[in-house]
Amino acid sequence: MDSPAQILPAMAARLPDKPALVTCDRSLTFAELDAASDRIAAALAARGVRRGQTVSLIGQNRWEWVVAYHGALKAGAVVNPINVMLTTEELAFVLRDCESVAVFAGHDRVTSVTDLTRDLPGIRLVVAFGDAEDGAVPFDDLLSEPGTAPAWTGSPDGPSTIGYTSGTTGHPKGAVQSHRAVILNCGLTATMHGRDERDVVVTALPAPHVYGNVVINSTFLAGGTVVLMERFAAGEALKLIERHRATMFEGVPAMYATMLADEALNEVDLSSLTRCTVGGQTMPVSTMERWQERSGAPLIELWGMTEISGLGTTHPLHVRGPLGSIGVALPGVQSRIADLIDPSRDAAPGEPGELLIRGPIVMLGYFGNAEATAEVRDEQGWLHTGDIAIADESGNLFVVDRRKDLILTGGYNVYPAEIERVLSEHPGVALVAVGAVPDPVKGELACAYVVPVPGAALTEQELIDFSVPRLAAYKRPRLVRFVDDLPKTSSGKVMRRELLKSFGDQG
Repeated sequence: MDSPAQILPAMAARLPDKPALVTCDRSLTFAELDAASDRIAAALAARGVRRGQTVSLIGQNRWEWVVAYHGALKAGAVVNPINVMLTTEELAFVLRDCESVAVFAGHDRVTSVTDLTRDLPGIRLVVAFGDAEDGAVPFDDLLSEPGTAPAWTGSPDGPSTIGYTSGTTGHPKGAVQSHRAVILNCGLTATMHGRDERDVVVTALPAPHVYGNVVINSTFLAGGTVVLMERFAAGEALKLIERHRATMFEGVPAMYATMLADEALNEVDLSSLTRCTVGGQTMPVSTMERWQERSGAPLIELWGMTEISGLGTTHPLHVRGPLGSIGVALPGVQSRIADLIDPSRDAAPGEPGELLIRGPIVMLGYFGNAEATAEVRDEQGWLHTGDIAIADESGNLFVVDRRKDLILTGGYNVYPAEIERVLSEHPGVALVAVGAVPDPVKGELACAYVVPVPGAALTEQELIDFSVPRLAAYKRPRLVRFVDDLPKTSSGKVMRRELLKSFGDQG
């Protein structure tokens, strides 16, 4: 198989009547998904969308989004999945930058998109999921139009997807992923995690995110069923696992922490779970142990990024690695830990360095931005990920933290994830994130923003004292602020760089 465009036709031929996708309002078999995406492909072609042109998708998780994704690929278009949390200004930048000619949009973004078309004449078609607005075509109209989907004849090395980075500094950049990179990532993920047609996967990961995309399409590729939540809600997720006898749940650390703190946890049957996955951020070992004990299922860690179409490392299902490790590189993918000062050298064994990745899953480059591409991909093809990691004697990789999240306090390097792992062990802490606050003497101080477990009566000094025997003096949090929730991305990852902006010093 050379492209994600071929997943549904292959599965419709092999398992036509098998449930493929279940949402809150619809259940579709592989045959139904394949036929619906064929109609979307035919409608796009009939409306002038040509091979190699960009089709954008912005909307919450829903069956129409999945159909549109596969329909656009079948039409030979390059798919541009967009984060639903982008502002209108950011959305305009992405649509202009990737040269989009058509946009599928959820009901809450249709008006914004149609308004933007006045300044973006290249967009010739706006399709509305749900109720249509002026200037937009209802999705159902495309589904009802007669036509034959064009045969996919693209190159495996050609562009499949343009996924935009979060844009924490300056404008976001569009990582161009080849068909080969996406289908390899799906296939290798399915293999490493032991997916097959008996699997039922519950997930609320956003479909536009590479983790969410790989979860959905690697499950389809194996013939399994995806139960897709529109948005994550801890109690609902737990009940869906029980209702559908799910074999897998896949999410980010905050989802597991929230489910462990939810009152529904004491009432649901999770015995159908055979394994779960977690990625997106480092996760405290204590939280992993609590989830494994309650669910009875191993928690498989993974690491990935937009620039590699999804996963880059994980543990194989039947080879359990140490908790806290992101595993090993996917088959056919190389990894190394580069010296932080001289990246041409490997870091000393056991010493932190930057994680580098090389192989067929690495992006083709940033769309229209050769300079930015050269900054992260060197002449030997190594992608510089920006993650600081170490490797143990067995080759298991451990992410220490994001290089950009490093806190410099009094000349010392302090890693937020290390503090978070310690504080999360306190029984009164439901969620915690650590960020830097400016200090006139030490430059920066580590501030812990804590969401307490309901009913817990915590104090700042109690948590600081809790860290004393577990962290060196320079690593301990100097401030603790109690909050109701933490700022998160659409995929549920905590946004450390938004902490100070969201809460200020509060002191």
